[in-house]
Amino acid sequence: MTNRIEVFKQMLESDPTNAMVLFGLANEYLKAENYAEAIPALEDYLNKADDEGAAYGMLAKAYQKIGESEKAKSAYEKGIEISNTHGHPSMAQDYRMTLDLDFAE
Repeated sequence: MTNRIEVFKQMLESDPTNAMVLFGLANEYLKAENYAEAIPALEDYLNKADDEGAAYGMLAKAYQKIGESEKAKSAYEKGIEISNTHGHPSMAQDYRMTLDLDFAE
């Protein structure tokens, strides 16, 4: 896993604005359960790309794993908005259901 992370880091060095490489790096961090590194990579990706919703769910899960419930909730809420905007109602429904189950007060 570390080798794949290093490959993505090298790719970013040569093209730091490549959003897909950032997404790949974030995904590798998540696979390695390195949430502290995944979060800034996902946030950077979301600042550079027109994501259709999936990265918001990834970001929310990473926040949940480190105990940042409010940030996770916000990421799911943004994911619902973006998913609906891009015509992905089932993704939005999945996020809504997660909010209802995991964040009910």
